[in-house]
Amino acid sequence: MGSELLVLGVLFVVAYVLGRLGKLIGLPSIPIYMLVGLIASPNMHLIPGGFKAANVDLVAIFGLIFLLFNLGLEFDQDEFFGNARGLLISGGTRLIINFGIGIGFGFWVGWGAREALIIAGMTATSSSAIVTKLLIELRRLANPETPVILGIAVVEDVFIAFYLAIVAVVIGGEKDIWGIVLQLGISFAFLVGMFALARWGGKHVSKVLGARDDELFTILFFGLAVAFAGIGDLLKVSDAIGAFLIGLVVGATRFRTRIEGFALPLRDVFGAFFFLNFGLALNPSSFGAVLLPVGVAVLMTLIVNAGGGWLIALINRLPARYGLGIGLILQNRGEFALILATLATAAGLDPRLTPFAGLYVLVMSVVGPVLTVNSERITALLFRGRRQKASTAGDESDSGSEAEEAIALMEGASLRDEPASTDDDSDEALLGSDTPTTVAQDDEDAEDFDLDATIQQAMEQSDQQSSRKRDPEY
Repeated sequence: MGSELLVLGVLFVVAYVLGRLGKLIGLPSIPIYMLVGLIASPNMHLIPGGFKAANVDLVAIFGLIFLLFNLGLEFDQDEFFGNARGLLISGGTRLIINFGIGIGFGFWVGWGAREALIIAGMTATSSSAIVTKLLIELRRLANPETPVILGIAVVEDVFIAFYLAIVAVVIGGEKDIWGIVLQLGISFAFLVGMFALARWGGKHVSKVLGARDDELFTILFFGLAVAFAGIGDLLKVSDAIGAFLIGLVVGATRFRTRIEGFALPLRDVFGAFFFLNFGLALNPSSFGAVLLPVGVAVLMTLIVNAGGGWLIALINRLPARYGLGIGLILQNRGEFALILATLATAAGLDPRLTPFAGLYVLVMSVVGPVLTVNSERITALLFRGRRQKASTAGDESDSGSEAEEAIALMEGASLRDEPASTDDDSDEALLGSDTPTTVAQDDEDAEDFDLDATIQQAMEQSDQQSSRKRDPEY
């Protein structure tokens, strides 16, 4: 194994170097790991003999398990159940539109009905990991649109859980209608039971978990994640959803923060193996057959999500400029599309799904972060013209009002019958001619004062860092 270990170590060092370079333009690590796997693929012939995927298959499965385990662990139940109606309206509307268009696109591709279901899932949901990471790195957690974005990510996590349960049954090969109904019943019973345990059983699970020794504690939740992945696979729900659900349950205990401290490094390391392994399975020669579908999928994703962001802003009564920011950051696609491609390959579906998912994720995981990093500039550029037009219209209105006022004063003076006026009349005339200017000047001063106060208040609010309060038991 010496040569294989040497190659694997070199690949991860290369991934580190490329990752550092990618950070300069805001790229996430997912496309970097896939690219490194593609370079090492036997299909590229860049490494003598190539690096075989069989060397990392088991570790890659751990990567899949911990990607979903951490997704469940980080699921914010208080956020979801505390504002369920608003989140379901915003996130549900977006999912219905994206998934409906994705299904139509999947049938247009013409690879089959089950393949259309997989393609719809790939194009419908964002990468919550990339979205959250970008919000943190770009320091946008205090932005007005951020709570809406995070809420949509929570709704998509719930959707992914139920969607994976349905997909596992559909692509499982069961053809008997009652067998399908029974399998769906088992899947949904498992889902509902675990969700209920996470919601109301957190205190009881906390009594079972826990160990002062960090080593034993890590072994405990690692064993739980792997075991429930196995249970999910045996129940035909998929190993991914089993890992997600046990992550959801342990995330509801008072040990959540402690588990996160140990689970995140495991996710990063094992996840790197998963993406590397997926890159190893890609064959660049197969990209030609999927170039057109991938191009249409990318264009469709950009257009639909930009329009969906505006609609979400409208639903949440946010200005249109925030809607553009929402749409741009939700363009990001990543690990979920690759997970679906892995499941589809294992089920024997159309082999073109793997290169489609690989190329689609490679493109979107580059385009998405670039758009997100520059979203504020794009928004300022698009909405600058509207502000300039509004400002010009306001200036014209003010100048027109002043002209009309001056004409009225001149007409009033010419209609006076008396050739001369008393001192009192002169004072009144003087007052009458000077008052509008004085009042206008006072109004301008008041507006400047209000504007300065508003700017000062906005600056103070932007400096404040908000943090979520969690119940000690959760």
